Amino acid sequence: MDPETAQTARESLDLAFHMSNILDTGLDRHTLSVLIALCDLGVNPEALAAVVKELRKEKPSLSSSPSAAPSLP
Repeated sequence: MDPETAQTARESLDLAFHMSNILDTGLDRHTLSVLIALCDLGVNPEALAAVVKELRKEKPSLSSSPSAAPSLP
């Protein structure tokens, strides 16, 4: 990736992260980056949102289990 393209990508992620914070989504920069990349690959954004919501619902039960895998942010 050339420097100009990389800079544009960083600025776009910064803007998306800022909007995410304004909307109080609770997404960290890395998670948001992954979700954007998945959308760029053609994954349905509504399906991704449903998955994130479902994982957040399951997070309390995962963190209470002693052998649970690391939870999502």
